[in-house]
Amino acid sequence: MCFDEIHKMPKWKNILKDYFDRFEDHCRFIITGSARIDWFRRSGDSLAGRYFLFKLFPFSLSELVGDKPLSMKEEWTAEKFIDLKLSKISYEADLLEQLLNFSGFPEPCLKARSPFHRRWQRDMADRLVREDIRDLTRIIDVENVATVMSLLPERIGSLLSLNAIREDVGISYTAVKNCISALQLSYAIFMVPPYSLKIARTIKKEKKCYFFDWTRCRDESGRFENYVAVELKSMVERWNDQGVGDYELCFVRTKDGKETDFLIVKDQKPWCLFEAKLKDQAIDSHHARQAKALGDIPLVQICYDNNILKKAGTKSFRISACRFFNS
Repeated sequence: MCFDEIHKMPKWKNILKDYFDRFEDHCRFIITGSARIDWFRRSGDSLAGRYFLFKLFPFSLSELVGDKPLSMKEEWTAEKFIDLKLSKISYEADLLEQLLNFSGFPEPCLKARSPFHRRWQRDMADRLVREDIRDLTRIIDVENVATVMSLLPERIGSLLSLNAIREDVGISYTAVKNCISALQLSYAIFMVPPYSLKIARTIKKEKKCYFFDWTRCRDESGRFENYVAVELKSMVERWNDQGVGDYELCFVRTKDGKETDFLIVKDQKPWCLFEAKLKDQAIDSHHARQAKALGDIPLVQICYDNNILKKAGTKSFRISACRFFNS
């Protein structure tokens, strides 16, 4: 039994509790909705013990291909995971290009037409700011949120400085912070923190910001990095939902400013490093040093170029995104 957008009904949680308690032995329930259902479930009557919460992500390449994503096992090492990823000899370059051009959201992705995509993107941004954020937050001046959102694409892949945005927009630091939180709450963006052994230091340090709709980034290199971020974030959240470990997506930055785009952390320990490159090239030495320093973990450099699979070291690989993400 499926209910879509039921959170718009009065006393919707009482309705669900009644149905669940009466029919739980006879059928299964799927409840779907926007970001508001995530917020509304936390207030009022509790549904505790009756559900698991899952997040829907944009289409991944493997989903667009029609394959079931690789299911993680709790005992798998990062090396085992990468070996299984590399074992599939299939390059889906055309579908990857479709994703990069039209996003992973079903309507624009499947229609694959630029005029529709542009209209959809404008309408989505307007609904996001004027409906979801207005309903989910106490922010009165939603135009500030729209302005902050318009400044974020050019900052993809860089450390997000709230002070720099404050100066550009001309509002307070707290207002900028509230705008960013609102965009996160409405699933427009997500933040990737720097990896640190000390949790307090991770919270305080500047994070990197990515859109769920990577096509908002006009720069080719930034868009590709954003796409890789969403694919990795989707994998990490899926593994967490499966209960096979506690995974987190981070990035690594040294004191001298050397950075590796992504680090997957498992149970608070470094698990695998990833670097996104538009063009295939030799792996920079500082990435290999970082992988060694983090416990001799695997390093995968993912590029947009097609037909790339090269072993660059004992645990280092260069591979096309259209092959790595198609399973």
